[in-house]
Amino acid sequence: MEVFTMSDADLDLLSTMADTFRFSEALEHMNRRQFYNLRNQGRIVQISRGLYRKSDWYGDEDLAEISSSSPQATIALRSALARHDLIDDIPDMLDIAIPRGTWAPRLSTPVRWHRFDPDTFTIGRDILPIDAGKQIGIYSATRSIIDAYRLQHLEGIELGNEALKRWLRQGGQPSELLRTARSFPRAQRALQQALTILL
Repeated sequence: MEVFTMSDADLDLLSTMADTFRFSEALEHMNRRQFYNLRNQGRIVQISRGLYRKSDWYGDEDLAEISSSSPQATIALRSALARHDLIDDIPDMLDIAIPRGTWAPRLSTPVRWHRFDPDTFTIGRDILPIDAGKQIGIYSATRSIIDAYRLQHLEGIELGNEALKRWLRQGGQPSELLRTARSFPRAQRALQQALTILL
């Protein structure tokens, strides 16, 4: 088995880069020959077409691919509820929201795209760091519950009910939820009814 050694210069090149990067970003730090040498040595690993990572980085490659391809991408619905520990199931596809009218890229990661109204897209949108140089949007627990009620025709009423019950048990404040829900009239009434039953 052939053993590759890296020079100090190669290590310096890698140390100046983010953990995940596009080919074009790598070329800002090195030439093509150096890039291909590092890739052939296994120091750079391809995640998807044009997207790479350092070999010693073990983050969420799916989220890195999504955020690199769609800067406004935001983890939503089941995927966000699962990350907030408000539901038990692990979705087989990532629910990702983008503003209506935005192009959805083709990815190797299994994604269910949702197009949300640009006027309310940023309500409850937080940032989730992926690595030192990348991040992705994620909807807050309250926004995710609201979306589950708002889109119950797609997800079923039980998703919202389960998430709401768990959120309340974790100390969630109904006033905070209802304040955010004012921007989503379609969900506001259903949430008020659910809270009346649960409280």
